[in-house]
Amino acid sequence: MNVDKTANYQQDSNDQRLPFVEKYRPNDLQSIISHDEIIKTIQKFISTKTMPHLLFHGPPGTGKTSCIIAIAKHLYGPQQYKNMILELNASDDRGIQVVREQIKSFCSTQQLMSKGIKLVILDECDSMTSSAQFALRRIVEKFTKTTRFCFICNYVSKIIPALQSRCTRFRFGPLDSTHILRRLNEIAMLEQLELEPKAAQAIVYLSAGDMRKVLNILESCALAHQKITTQNVYDVTGRPSPDDITSIYKSLNEDRLNKAIETIYQIKQNKSLALEDILSDLHKAVMKTKYTDQMKIFLISRMADIEYRLAYGSNEKINTSSLVGAFVEIRSIK
Repeated sequence: MNVDKTANYQQDSNDQRLPFVEKYRPNDLQSIISHDEIIKTIQKFISTKTMPHLLFHGPPGTGKTSCIIAIAKHLYGPQQYKNMILELNASDDRGIQVVREQIKSFCSTQQLMSKGIKLVILDECDSMTSSAQFALRRIVEKFTKTTRFCFICNYVSKIIPALQSRCTRFRFGPLDSTHILRRLNEIAMLEQLELEPKAAQAIVYLSAGDMRKVLNILESCALAHQKITTQNVYDVTGRPSPDDITSIYKSLNEDRLNKAIETIYQIKQNKSLALEDILSDLHKAVMKTKYTDQMKIFLISRMADIEYRLAYGSNEKINTSSLVGAFVEIRSIK
């Protein structure tokens, strides 16, 4: 990340009341990280003035909304930006009535003192009703000469095929950890935070490619600590640290039933950990062990059953005992 982009952030970050997610949202396509091929293609569309309808899909926090906002700012500039786009997100009602009235009205109305193609941004459109999507299909066709649509969703399977076929699709995958780490250190420097290298790596690991989660974790840590350590990160997020998982895994493989249950209870209580989070990290530990394939299959199957029961509100204490029992059982057949 070059110096010019950092300076651009400082200019856009005067309002200290904004959360980090909005404060450090990219303002141009060059500032969007980890999606070089998508950005090059979109820049080609812009330069040749052949912008199609767009469908951005992929996991949360990967830059879908930031990308289309940067496109809109590039196309219209700060003066016409608000007049030329209609943005609807998850907080708005996107039933068939909105499609027939608000969206259709925007598409069919000529904007005063403004020229060019208008843009309709439908964020989280996978939550739109099927009837609204079918009604929208005809509007997309009818107003193609004056309006472009950008559909943004997490699950493309929830978008009807008729709408998908009318758009150019781009999948925004999880962000590359190297790019996230670079941007994280950059923002920590702008906020005058002392972020330890291992703490930064922990934030990147916990985010799983979600830049929004990275910024939320950093902001939570910054509110409580000027110097951010690895333990601060795990304490703030309520996730088990590698040391916690090592202690739990060692106990599961060596201690007797009651002793292992007591160890897990104590760690869960002291660190306020959820069994679901422990299961997630234990799964990774199991896959790295020298257990036979049959043993791994047995443990993963039992852990999956426990996670399923927890999702439906089952008792954590009973499921913790079930987890320990699975490891004790597997040790007896080694």
